[in-house]
Amino acid sequence: MTFRIGIISDTHGLLRPEAERGLAGVDHIIHAGDIGRPEIVDALRRIAPVTAIRGNVDSGEWAHQYPDTKLVRLAGKSIYVLHDLKTLQADPGVDVIISGHSHVPKIDTVGGVLYLNPGSAGRRRFKLPITLATLEVTPAGMRPAIHDLGGS
Repeated sequence: MTFRIGIISDTHGLLRPEAERGLAGVDHIIHAGDIGRPEIVDALRRIAPVTAIRGNVDSGEWAHQYPDTKLVRLAGKSIYVLHDLKTLQADPGVDVIISGHSHVPKIDTVGGVLYLNPGSAGRRRFKLPITLATLEVTPAGMRPAIHDLGGS
């Protein structure tokens, strides 16, 4: 059985229709910060259950409900979510580390730990692509993928 996790970050208050379509059918969504407005998480919750953290642009009363980091267990995998990978203090001893902030999509494995940055799904910055990620957890292992949403 496959458990699909949709991973999004740096929406900065913009949830594109392409992102909503890209997340359709996932079992859980992780937002790695810089949400921008509370309505973004509300819209994501209409697709699937959401784990979200606060990023550096998330301020105001609404943002206080989101932690700076979160450890979540999904489909038997331990997943640590933080906004800026540079703030990681120590190896949290997990299967996956998800971060955002840089707007640069990246999949890397270091020491048996999957590092995944979905890039930015919000407004285009620095000529970087507009992306999100999925992580499929199967009995055979994990299959991460970056999805280019196009758009401007």
